[in-house]
Amino acid sequence: MKKSPLKPLDDALAELLAHAAPLAGTDTVATFDADGRVLAQDCVSALHVPPQDNSSMDGYAVRCADVAAPGTVLPVSQRIAAGSAGEPLAAGTAARIFTGAPVPQGADAILMQEDCEPVEPASVRLNAVPQPGQWIRRAGEDITRGAVVLAAGTRLSPAELGLAASIGLHQLSVARRPRVALFSTGDELVMPGDVPPEQMRPGAIYNSNRFFLRAMLLRLGCEVTDFGIVPDRRDATVAALRDASSAHDLILTSGGVSVGEEDHIKPAVESLGRLDLWQIAMKPGKPFAYGTVGNAHFMGLPGNPVSSFLTFALLVRPFLLRLQGVQEVAPKSIAATARFDWPKADKRREFLRVRRHPEGGLELFNNQSSGVLTSAAWGDGVVDNPVGQTIAAGDTVQYIAFSDLIS
Repeated sequence: MKKSPLKPLDDALAELLAHAAPLAGTDTVATFDADGRVLAQDCVSALHVPPQDNSSMDGYAVRCADVAAPGTVLPVSQRIAAGSAGEPLAAGTAARIFTGAPVPQGADAILMQEDCEPVEPASVRLNAVPQPGQWIRRAGEDITRGAVVLAAGTRLSPAELGLAASIGLHQLSVARRPRVALFSTGDELVMPGDVPPEQMRPGAIYNSNRFFLRAMLLRLGCEVTDFGIVPDRRDATVAALRDASSAHDLILTSGGVSVGEEDHIKPAVESLGRLDLWQIAMKPGKPFAYGTVGNAHFMGLPGNPVSSFLTFALLVRPFLLRLQGVQEVAPKSIAATARFDWPKADKRREFLRVRRHPEGGLELFNNQSSGVLTSAAWGDGVVDNPVGQTIAAGDTVQYIAFSDLIS
């Protein structure tokens, strides 16, 4: 049988994203509960932030014209705290003012309290000459009325939630959560807790993939239905796929996407929809399947744990973000210095598990096998190493943090 050519990872991702039409329907959620959700419409400010000129320091509001030289003494005409509004500042007076308080009409500068000293009775000595606008935050300095503060397609983080609240939004319109059906295939798989280690039959392994895949799906805001381990039988696989397709946007499987006699995913999916089996030019993680079952997307990941972990991070995660309306879905890489040698080039694009060294640069996990999940737990990211590239200690490489791949 003629081998299929290896598909470059970027081409595979582009092809996947071409199928990722944003999901229909939105949810309205409290701003308090919107962390990690994706905005379905622009957030437009109905006010300036701050709403009026205010002081950025504790001190005294003055007219610059009244403070010609250090040591000037002015009577204190009023006290203005945050949340209150002062009276217009009379010429030849100062106003005691606190951080966040509105600047009174007529004042054009703030002198911080460290440059001032109270003088009895009810006066203040100003030991510095202010400049116009000093320590004043202008109305609209942060946000202007009518500005788009957060654009549709923004994935909300704590900072964005605070920004939405700062313009008075207590509810937000967000994309519907993707509904994902998750199952594993393989008679060798055993769930932790079902069989103690000392009673494991020969050839059996614990199912680790379901645990990290479910966690990654939940971090992406998905609603996950766990269909468990499907036996290595054609009829069982077809039944699971048919059941999953009725109420889910994506069916995600781990294992069974090869072409062996016990790999039933391909004929089962083709009996209900369509399927493409791809050989991706990435290491670890070569076999990958995409198709449809009814109205649901289907994706099949390789069974080896690190292969499954990375193909999810680099292919499935961007797809799920695009379903929710996010446009920028590619992980960000940064330049870093290798503290290791990688002398053998590969015909596939490699993702080497590394972690940042306390003294700078990246150190390499000693076993880069696709079955060694310890490498992902030990590391804090990967080196994205191009096809045919060797690495020598001191070389500049491209580093992608796991925080950009699993959150």
